[in-house]
Amino acid sequence: MTNLDSEEQEILEAFESDRLIRSSNLQEELEQHKQIASATFAQNSVINISVSEKDLRSLQKRALAEGIPYPLFVSSILHKFIEGKLVEIS
Repeated sequence: MTNLDSEEQEILEAFESDRLIRSSNLQEELEQHKQIASATFAQNSVINISVSEKDLRSLQKRALAEGIPYPLFVSSILHKFIEGKLVEIS
């Protein structure tokens, strides 16, 4: 393969030398990535909401930790709430 950046080259070398380890929660991770992909391509409507600066910064930090853009993170939270899958942690 050509035109690989350093991270891609490192992944390829790890794969070729059998240094990659399968995730212990593979099915859960696959499902999460499927949901992210679906949400990415199924953006049908746009809404505008007002949130406090503090809440926005918190949303952005959490989205960064999840590795996704914060608008997608907010959409995911709303979807989970609607589906009854949003669990409150006290």
